[in-house]
Amino acid sequence: MKKLMLMAAAILFSAATVFAASSINPVSDTTQTKKVKPAKVQYTCTMHPEVLSDKPGKCPKCGMTLVKKTDAKKKPAEKMKM
Repeated sequence: MKKLMLMAAAILFSAATVFAASSINPVSDTTQTKKVKPAKVQYTCTMHPEVLSDKPGKCPKCGMTLVKKTDAKKKPAEKMKM
């Protein structure tokens, strides 16, 4: 009976130690502030999509005005007419 009581006390002490150690310095995403980087704007030619620039201007190949590059994923889905 004494061995059982000693084992129970040891297990309880171990569990309390683990619980206390984990609550001393919790690491959480809510406590750390994350800085969000602004999206980098790129400009491209509609006729030559391989031409990329960090600023607006003219395409070196054809002289057309460069437009902001948009991701295909962000384009709204077009509704189909039936």
